[in-house]
Amino acid sequence: MLVSLPKYAETHDRSGDTLRRMAERGALKTAQKIGRNWVVDSDEEYPVKKRKTKKSHSTVSLFSGCGGMDLGFLGGFDFLGKHYDKHGFRIVWANEINPAACKTYRVNIGNHIIEGDIHNVMDTLPEYADVVIGGFPCQDISINGKMLGINGKRSSLYTAIVDTVKLIRPKVFVAENVGSLLMKKNEASLNKILSDFGGLGYNVHHERYCASVYGVPQTRERVFIVGTRKDMPGFIPPEPLFGYPITAKEAIGDLETMDADEGFSHVWSLANVSGEQGNRRLVADRPGYTIRAECHGNIQFHYSLPRRISMREAARIQSFPDSFHFMSKLRETERQIGNAVPPVLAWHIANAVESLIERKDA
Repeated sequence: MLVSLPKYAETHDRSGDTLRRMAERGALKTAQKIGRNWVVDSDEEYPVKKRKTKKSHSTVSLFSGCGGMDLGFLGGFDFLGKHYDKHGFRIVWANEINPAACKTYRVNIGNHIIEGDIHNVMDTLPEYADVVIGGFPCQDISINGKMLGINGKRSSLYTAIVDTVKLIRPKVFVAENVGSLLMKKNEASLNKILSDFGGLGYNVHHERYCASVYGVPQTRERVFIVGTRKDMPGFIPPEPLFGYPITAKEAIGDLETMDADEGFSHVWSLANVSGEQGNRRLVADRPGYTIRAECHGNIQFHYSLPRRISMREAARIQSFPDSFHFMSKLRETERQIGNAVPPVLAWHIANAVESLIERKDA
């Protein structure tokens, strides 16, 4: 039975103007104009525009920690009032040696993480994945470490990412490390790393990123090494964001009057001022300083309160959403937050990786 367009719109709880525009462009199959008025068959189903679904990109994660980089690649979270859309990456395998970090990862990311030394679990890797990601340990390269380069026991673990890429031949790999990897002192280490990755038959791009220009309230600098298989388009780095960086006060100001809350990780070290590391005080109108993993309780001080910053405040400065739960006590949580890749920075890298995969699939 033919009914007027306004009647059809009322039935489907839609705007009459919207239905008229749909009729004019042919979106309503039975719509016809009689004189000056549109009519449509009352039995016609309302046309629902199908959403374009993202393709799923299987992903392997190494040195996953508590899941900062993985969260960035997954997307679908909120930070300081901004929503970061879900990506098409699907993490099918992850590994971390630290039991406490694995516990946090399982609660926030998934149960697929395998706990243990990477060299002992590589035989459980999938035969193939589209993407490999990993932030290999950086203590031997960091300016706050012993500066042993890749000859150090921890930073030599980058070879596990090399071996994984060689084994499963992903379309793209992403390896992350500290900004000081690009220092002159680490030149030999960097060249060796790039040579090992390039020798696998990948086009390798490396660049230093300052987290504060990507929406992270922290002056953290990190190097991302992105390799693309020869049959894939080249990697195009994400563009820095316009506008002023997020300041420490904008990031954590709302927590100033909040009492300590262990369930929210809003707890802080009571260590006194000493000649040790970690005695900087935040500046309210600037982004926070780099959150470190090994401060031994001497994490930086609040910009106005007579205490060190809490773990939730440190997590905010690292761009973790408040919905992310840390399943450890203070010291271990400090380590997990400091070791993590800022999720928001990882999200921007992931966005660029997904774009290049889509360019290939188009």
